[in-house]
Order: sequence, then C-alpha cells, then structure tokens
Amino acid sequence: MIELFGDYHTHTRYSHGRGTVLDNVLAAKRRGLAEVAITDHGPGHVLFGVRGEPGLRRLLADVARCRGEVPGVRVLAGVEANVVSPGGRLDIPPHLTRRLDIVLAGLHPGVWPRLLADVLPLIAGAPPFALLSPRLARKARLANTKALVEAVCRNSIDIITHPGLRLNIDTAELAGACARRGTALEINSAHGCLTADYVRVAARHRVDFAICSDAHSPERVGALRRGVAIAEQAGLAPERIRNARLPGRRRAWRRRARLLALAESARRCPPPLPAARPSRPPRERHIAPAPAVIRQEMDGARPNP
Repeated sequence: MIELFGDYHTHTRYSHGRGTVLDNVLAAKRRGLAEVAITDHGPGHVLFGVRGEPGLRRLLADVARCRGEVPGVRVLAGVEANVVSPGGRLDIPPHLTRRLDIVLAGLHPGVWPRLLADVLPLIAGAPPFALLSPRLARKARLANTKALVEAVCRNSIDIITHPGLRLNIDTAELAGACARRGTALEINSAHGCLTADYVRVAARHRVDFAICSDAHSPERVGALRRGVAIAEQAGLAPERIRNARLPGRRRAWRRRARLLALAESARRCPPPLPAARPSRPPRERHIAPAPAVIRQEMDGARPNP
C-alpha cells in the first residue's frame, strides 16, 4: 500500500479555488498530511489566473502568514504556471520564481499568449478541433509535446501537471525529458488523465511521479486515493513517487535554488539516458531547435484522449 505525506497541487480563491490558504492547510492537517503546497494558476490564464504580479505577491504573503499557524504541516508557496508558447515560455517572471518553494507547470487551453501565433498550435488539438481534422490533431500533438519538453528544458519545473488533459501529447517523449531534468510527472487524482497504461509507458523512461489532488476546494485537499490506485495498478514502486512515505524521507521538496540557475535556464536538456533504441547521428544541414526529436506515436500506448 502506497502512503503519501504531501499534496503539492491545491488551489485557493487567488485563482479558481473556493477556500483560503488557511482553509487548505487545515484540511491537510485533518488528512494527516505533513506538507501541502498552495499552487494557484499563473496570471496567463484568461479566466482564473492570479491577478498579475500583485496578486501573486499577495498570495506569497498569505502563505508566509499561515506558516506556523497549523503545527505539523509544512506549507509550500508555489504556482501552477501556464505554458504559453510552443517554445516553452511560462507566465511567471524569473524574479518571482526565485521566491517559490515549488513550481508546477502545465498546458491549459485558456491561456493568454503574447502572440496569437503562440497559442494556435497548442489549442488546435483540443476538442472539437481534433475531431474535425485528424491531420490537425497530429500536428497539434507534436506542438503540444514540443511545448512541454521545451518548458521542462528551459525552466526550473518540479512537476508537470495533468499531462495529456484535453491536449494530446507524446507521453514517452515528455517522460524522457522530465527524467533528464529531474522533473516529476503528476498522477492527477481529480482528472485521472495519466492512466495506468500511460504511467507504465512513462516509467520505462526512469521519470519520477507525484500524486496530487488538484483540489479546488478545501474538502478535496489530500483526496489522493484515485491517484494511489492508478500508481498501484501500474506497478509503481514507492521509491518512484516523490510524496510517498519511505524510511528516512520526511519531505519531497526543500526551499532551495531552482533546478538550474535562471541564467542557465535556456540550456538544452542533458544528454539522454541510455535507451533501448539506437541514437541517430545528427544531420549536418539541420539542427533541431528542441532538445529531443518529437515522435508521432508513443511506444506502447494509445494517443491521449
């Protein structure tokens, strides 16, 4: 039985949750959790992101006030950043990223891009567009995967949230990039988009996972049974789950410098881990802009719904 000690994906009234920061912390205490992260949407979402940089600063101040009010629960200040371009740009400025304990990032159809051309490839694969044109859906799948891979390689991201939710991606390609960067894939207990089949595909690429609630109300904070069931069905060992209870493990993330210094955040991914398939020599006339070639078909999994 997998036992968890933290929930790293919860929302409050600062974006589109229904409770306060303190409400979520108290809910985590009632669930017996040792850690909870407050990760409201970044300001790039049209409908329910935090209200710009001032809103994010108020959220951070609120988290700071709640620390210590509930004994036994460590409160992390975070954000669920939006990927807002095919090049992997996030909607959180670097000077605010330094102040966060944890950074989540994901693809959301309702983002507000700087350029219309940035968002068109990302939303083209969402229903109903994918149903109208299989060719468009295939192109969108490549664009979605590239955007997430670039985001992982160019930013300091701890968890990729609900991979494949409403926007089709190549799970294997994303998992490989995350494994090379130390980024975890979320098993989302609310949506269940990363099914046991997808977890098995991702796990072959040595990526770690985090089981989170994606709670939008205090009552859902720490509601992690669905994610645990998916992980157990996929045969995941607790060692592969960042927030699983293990001997000597008391916390998953520490307040620290991000995965890379921000000045180095535009570097390419480290070289791929050894894989079963042989690597191809680079072409002399073309240098791929992304750190990995995006495949059109996953190895051993169906396309995401």
